[in-house]
This record gives sequence, structure tokens and C-alpha cells, in this order.
Amino acid sequence: MSSKNKFKLLQENDALAELGGGEERIKKQHAAGRKTARERLVDLLDPNTFAEIDKFVTHRTTDFDMDKQKFLGDGVITGYGKIDGRLVYVFAQDFTVFGGSLSRANADKIVKIMDLAMKMGAPVIGLNDSGGARIQEGVESLGGYADIFYRNVMSSGVIPQISAILGPCAGGAVYSPAITDFIMMVKDTSYMFVTGPDVIKTVTHEEVTKDELGGAMTHNSKSGVAHMMAENDEQAMMMLRELMSFLPSNNMEDPPIKVCTDNIHREDDSLDTIVPDDPNKPYDMNEIITKVVDDKHFFEIQPFYAKNIIIGFARLGGKPVGIVANQPAVLAGVLDIDSSTKAARFVRFCDAFNIPIVTFEDVPGFLPGTTQEFGGIIKHGAKLLYAFAEATVPKLTVITRKAYGGAYDVMSSKHIGADMNFAYPTAEIAVMGPEGAVNIIYRNKLNETERQKAIDDYRTSFASPYKAAALGYIDEIIKPRDTRKKLIQALEMTQSKSKTNPPKKHGNIPL
Repeated sequence: MSSKNKFKLLQENDALAELGGGEERIKKQHAAGRKTARERLVDLLDPNTFAEIDKFVTHRTTDFDMDKQKFLGDGVITGYGKIDGRLVYVFAQDFTVFGGSLSRANADKIVKIMDLAMKMGAPVIGLNDSGGARIQEGVESLGGYADIFYRNVMSSGVIPQISAILGPCAGGAVYSPAITDFIMMVKDTSYMFVTGPDVIKTVTHEEVTKDELGGAMTHNSKSGVAHMMAENDEQAMMMLRELMSFLPSNNMEDPPIKVCTDNIHREDDSLDTIVPDDPNKPYDMNEIITKVVDDKHFFEIQPFYAKNIIIGFARLGGKPVGIVANQPAVLAGVLDIDSSTKAARFVRFCDAFNIPIVTFEDVPGFLPGTTQEFGGIIKHGAKLLYAFAEATVPKLTVITRKAYGGAYDVMSSKHIGADMNFAYPTAEIAVMGPEGAVNIIYRNKLNETERQKAIDDYRTSFASPYKAAALGYIDEIIKPRDTRKKLIQALEMTQSKSKTNPPKKHGNIPL
């Protein structure tokens, strides 16, 4: 064969591979409001940086006449490219080929990418659009899934792993994303479930729609499985690009610093009046966060789940930080099972990837009640305590109002290793609220006038930041308007922090 013909053959194979399951199936994908795997990669990566690997791989199955149905690439596109000029590895399942189902050959392609990513110390982004294991292959397909799961676990805490769910993902197709650091879902077009509605109907006789069972809103608000939600595929890719801008490439690197054009000495007088005088009046903690961070830009994670706690990324003086904050506007900012677990996993992610943690605290305690106690609030609350105590990255805490009881300890207090603890003059740091404390101390021995005086005295003596400051538990009482300046100063001071926990295989976090 002449070299001219050889080039022609390459051209033909390239075109064939890029066609996936064919024009008809591509049209069907578009009609369902979803982009193709290749279109998604174009949106995700910097222009002209994608290098494809294993473009001509095909499956090796002969059962069920499968040898007569072969597509170049076999339903998954793998390779590497760049986001903001930084190397990332990607795989994108192609729903137009066998419904994106996973074959042994398919898994081998993904495994190759994951191994390369670990060697080079670069993130892996998986664009999942798969119906699960390829049934015609039986146990070979299952083995392929397990190989991927194993690498997910080995890569955890070493390189960032991000999953986008961009179609109906079921069975094995959801376990791998569950091990990764962040899961993105798309409204109305993506689903995750271990077993679909039909199986559920057969086994438990429950009637449930795909959307109710495993739609984007279900997993973003009820189960907490997903972390982000986009309106469409394109927005999902843009959000993933933004998420990557806060993360280092691996656990040995620092997160990427951007040039800060926002004055680091900027004061905001409105911060002085955000916290109400009435301790029972709610306010929105998001207002404090956005006024303090660079360019008032806060990238919130899991905004629809356990809204009584806020987590997300921002920059201070150009440096990425992870933010954990009680939200007094929801359930008074109380800690419960869901909020503890949500924040604990985020804290551990930040710690694994050298991202300093800034905590804004206004917490009245843990949520009382049988539902919480029977659900294991003790062990779930302990997860957050464990995560903060274990974290060795710089930890800065700002107490804006309430810091009561065990919740004060848990929310990155000085005692569990926070480096700098600030308090607003409005802070109340005590075992419990003044009313409750007086009721217990005096046990109905006071008339109403005496009781009110005792409450006021308790508030002045114990529920103020000065008692904690006198003991060194608070490093500085600051004017709220100075929050930005003080945090950036503390962040610079702690940038050379070096702390290692005692050597061990790993701790035993209360799961």
C-alpha cells in the first residue's frame, strides 16, 4: 500500500472513530438536550489542546453476535489536554455507542488514563454518560469496573478526581463517581441510581420516576451525593473549568495563585452592622463571605444540601481558600447530621490538597431530637470534629456571633489546632445561651426581675469574646470591617506552616 493510501486510511479511520455510533444516534443525543462526548470535551478543554489516546480500540467479545458490531473507540474517548494551561486527563463516555456501556476494552482505556494521571501528578475528569456494565460481556465488564474503583481509591487524596454525570448512569457507573472528590450533575438530563425505577417496582413495589429517584435535584438537595448542578452540558463544563482554577494538580503542589486586583486592605463598613443585636434574629452568612473575599466571588459547593452550613472556594489576596461557615438564616446555623458530614468531607478534601481553611462561625449547638440521636448525630458530629482536628493546612476562624457548647469546640476552635482565631465584638462564646445557663444555675430560685438581671450578667461575663480572649482562646477581637485585611494577613503569616500528625497507616474516622 502506498504512503498516500496509508494516509487516506488513517483519515478514514479518524473520521469513523469521531462519528461514534453514527449520525442517527448523534441526532437522538441532541434531541434529548445532551451534547456528544466530543462536543463536551471541546467545551471543557483549552482550544486545540486535546490529545486522544486509544482512538481505534474495539471490544473483543464474540458472544451474542457482538463481533459483527464494532465501533472504533468502543464508546469512550480518552486522552489529555489543558485547562487554563494546566495538564488534565479526561475520559468521556459516548452514549451513542452501546449506550455508553462499559466493556473490558473500554475499562482498559480508562485505567490507562488513570495510571498516567497518577504518574504525572495531574487531575482526572470523567464525563460519565453510561448505562452501566455491558451485559453481553458479563464478568469481564464487572472486572473492568473494579479495576477503575481500585484506582479511584488509590488516587484519592493524591490527585483531584472530578466526575460529571451527563446522562442516565446506573449500577456500576455510579460507584466510581461516588469515590471521586466532586460530582457535577445536569438538570433534567442526568440521573444516578444503583437500581432503576423498574427494578424498584419489581422488588419493593414502590412507584417512582427517574427524576424523583436519581435526578440532579434529588442528589443535590436530598441525598447529598452530588456537589454541583448545571442547567445544561455547556454550563457544566464551564463550572468544572472554574472548579479546577482553585485546585492544585496534585497533593504535593500548592493551589494556583492568581494576581489579585482587589485591594487587600479593603474595608467594608456594612460588615459592622450585618450581625443583628438580637441574638435570635437571623442574617445571611453569605453576605459576610462575599464582602470579605476577592472580587466578592464565592464558588459554593453543595448549595442545595444541608443549607445550615455553607462550603465552597474563594480567594483571599489571590490565594485559594476553602470556606466553611454556619448559616444562621437556616435552622439558626445549628449543626446536624447532614451538615456535619457535608462539611467534614470538604475539610478533608482541602487538607489533602493544601488548601487553607477559613471558618466563619455562628453556631448555637447541635440539633436536638430523637431523629438526630437515632440517626447517630454523635458519630456524624464527630466526623467534623475529626476532620478539623486532623487537618494540618492553615486554619483560620472568625466567630461572628454564637459559639455555644461542643459546637464551639468542633468548629475549628483553638483547642483542635486552629492557627488564628478571631472574634467580632458581637461574639458569644459559652457552654450555652444565657437563658438556659441561668435556668440551670439558679433552678427557679429567682423572681422575674432577678432572673433577667442574672441573664444580663451572664451575657456580659461569660457570653462575650473577652473571657475567651483573656484565656488566649481568641487571638484577636476585630472590627468586622477589618475581616478581609486580618484574614489575608493571617494567611500570609501561616503560608510556611509545617505540621505533621503522628505516623500511622491511617486514623479510624467515625463513619
